Amino acid sequence: MTEPRGNGELAGLAAEIDEAGSRVSRTVELGRRGFTIAVFTFVLLICQILPWVGDKAGWQVLAGEGGGIPQLFAATSTGVGILASALALVTRRWWLAWVCAAGGWFASVDGLLSIWSQQSSHAPGSAGGGPGFGMVIAFIAMICLAVQWMRTAFSRS
Repeated sequence: MTEPRGNGELAGLAAEIDEAGSRVSRTVELGRRGFTIAVFTFVLLICQILPWVGDKAGWQVLAGEGGGIPQLFAATSTGVGILASALALVTRRWWLAWVCAAGGWFASVDGLLSIWSQQSSHAPGSAGGGPGFGMVIAFIAMICLAVQWMRTAFSRS
């Protein structure tokens, strides 16, 4: 017995709807929060040219010229705050929102440690003398990014 033509079309339509539902379940809706995340990502990008350690800019610290702990913060804030955030904004993948949320908090702790290391380092030849304003702004931007990504990751029902 052959299947009536209408049932085959309904089955195809049902499969198409299931595929669309599956695709939507893997993405997040950013809305206004996406613009806020993009602004903080841009702030982190600008912080790379501002002083972080003494007269060394963020990109120089990232290249290894400012000490180990500030370099770790430069790497995590660049990797998570700029690269992963940009990728998550473009793809809107839910799992990337979680990566940015968790990585953002890790980078925030790194930022706190790097500021602390600049304020308390008195050994000869080590970086110290207080953090540059670029590092402080990057730390604040990283905390704001982590909050926004955490809210985004938890927004999925």
